Amino acid sequence: MSESLIFHHVNVARDITVNAFEKISKSYFLEVPEGFNNNMFWNFGHIAYIQEKLVFQLVGRELEIPNDFETFFAKGTKPEYWVGTPPAYEEVKEALIDQPKRIEAVWKGKLDTPLLQPFTNSTGKTFYTVGETLMFSTYHEALHFNTILRLYRSLKQSQNI
Repeated sequence: MSESLIFHHVNVARDITVNAFEKISKSYFLEVPEGFNNNMFWNFGHIAYIQEKLVFQLVGRELEIPNDFETFFAKGTKPEYWVGTPPAYEEVKEALIDQPKRIEAVWKGKLDTPLLQPFTNSTGKTFYTVGETLMFSTYHEALHFNTILRLYRSLKQSQNI
């Protein structure tokens, strides 16, 4: 797969995510319907945080999203355990919009850059380069986007809309 196609894929996935972020009523964002652990807002923030971690932190670069994203959106966090005020909607939206541009600017021509150490995800798949973690992050984004859609449908159904 060509590098330009990889970056195009990242942008297409993110455009879909941002479009949903902008179109879904914010009144749904913080609700956690029965059968779910997190809300839509957590999923949007989680997408941004995990992609940042996978393509920047694993090679030793500083994260360029607010520090509190880890506190509120890292794996294992849940809104029911949040202490303090989560990032504002606009901060999450800005991170989602800005991230693909920064990724391409930093990694164009360097997707074969090795991680500081191999990264093994929760399914046991091990990644060795930025390009591998970048491609995985778009898969991860799609999984959470599907959860956002399921949350949305559940909330709409519970309101008989």
